[in-house]
Amino acid sequence: MVDVDKLKGKKVIGGKAYALGEVNGAEVDTEKWKVTHLRVKLTDEAATELGFKKRFRSSIACMPVTLVAAVGDVITIDKSIQELNNTIDIVECKE
Repeated sequence: MVDVDKLKGKKVIGGKAYALGEVNGAEVDTEKWKVTHLRVKLTDEAATELGFKKRFRSSIACMPVTLVAAVGDVITIDKSIQELNNTIDIVECKE
């Protein structure tokens, strides 16, 4: 089992070594006590590619944990930015 606090600050890398951003938190289903999404602070490039609106601060995406292929020194998502752009599962996190 991985401690959620240890994920904070880890880089998130997509297919073809595309830098998506870094983890800054997690979303938890308190009824089932399961982590459902990682809160990922997107790079400017990834935010633009995924269609997130530009803001004064960075965009935060909620990525389902089902997209995570591996956790190590970095968190690996096995989908390309184009595949991620075509999924409805990635949404902007609410504050």
